[in-house]
Amino acid sequence: MKQAILYVLVFVGIQFLAGGIVQGGYIFFKGAGTPVDTMGLIITTALADVVTLLVFLLLHWAEVSRHWVRTRPWMVLFWCCLAAFGAIIPSSFFQELLPELPNKADVEFDMLMSSRLGYFVIALGAPLVEELVFRGAILRALLRWKSNPWVGIVISAVLFAGSHMNPAQMPHALLIGVLLGWMYYRTDSIVPGVVYHWVNNTIAYVLYQFYPSQDIELIDLFKGSQSSVLMAVAFSLCIFIPAVLQLNLRMKK
Repeated sequence: MKQAILYVLVFVGIQFLAGGIVQGGYIFFKGAGTPVDTMGLIITTALADVVTLLVFLLLHWAEVSRHWVRTRPWMVLFWCCLAAFGAIIPSSFFQELLPELPNKADVEFDMLMSSRLGYFVIALGAPLVEELVFRGAILRALLRWKSNPWVGIVISAVLFAGSHMNPAQMPHALLIGVLLGWMYYRTDSIVPGVVYHWVNNTIAYVLYQFYPSQDIELIDLFKGSQSSVLMAVAFSLCIFIPAVLQLNLRMKK
C-alpha cells in the first residue's frame, strides 16, 4: 500500500513540477504575470508525460513486456474498442443523474480540446502514461499487497479518479478505472487498458469538435427527446454489455 501511495505522490508531483518549469519559462521570457497559453499547456502535459515514463520505467516501478501481445490477442483489443464506444452514453447518462459537480479544469480542458496538438497529449499521451502508472505500477503493487484482487482494483480506481483533481471528471474516471483495473488483472498487460483509454479519449475529443460547450447534455444532443436519450442508452448498453462478456471469455488469467 505504501508503494501505491508513493507512486501517486510522484505522479502528481511530476505534474506540478512540469507546470512550474513551463510557468517559470514564461515568466523568464515573457515577464511576470504572463498566463500559460494553449501551447504552454500542451508543452507542460507532454513534459510531464515524458518525465513520468522515464521515472517509472528507469526505476522499474512498472514493467513493460511484449509477452501478452505476442499471443496475438486482436479480438480482445477489438472488444476493448467496442466496450469503450458503448460506455460513453451510459456513463454520461449516469453522471447527469448525479448532483452537478464543480468543474475545476474547464479552462484547461477547452484549451487542449480546441487544439489539434492537444489530441496527442489527450488521446495518445494520457492513455499510455496513466495506464503505465495506475495499472502497471499502482495496481501491480496493490495486487501483491492483498490476495483479493478486487480490493486492489477498486483502490486503484479511486486513486485514478482522485488524481484528476477535478470533481466533474471523477465519476466517469472511477467507473472506467474499475474496468481498466479488471482488464489489467486478467491479462497482466497495460495494452488493453491503453487501447480502451485511447478510444474513450478520442471519442471525447471528436465530440468536443462538434459540441464544444461543456454544459451540453444528452437531452440537448437528442433535441429535447427524453425517449431518444433512453433509446440511445439502451442501444449503447447492447454494445457495452456483450463487449464486456466477450472480454471476460477471451481474457485469460
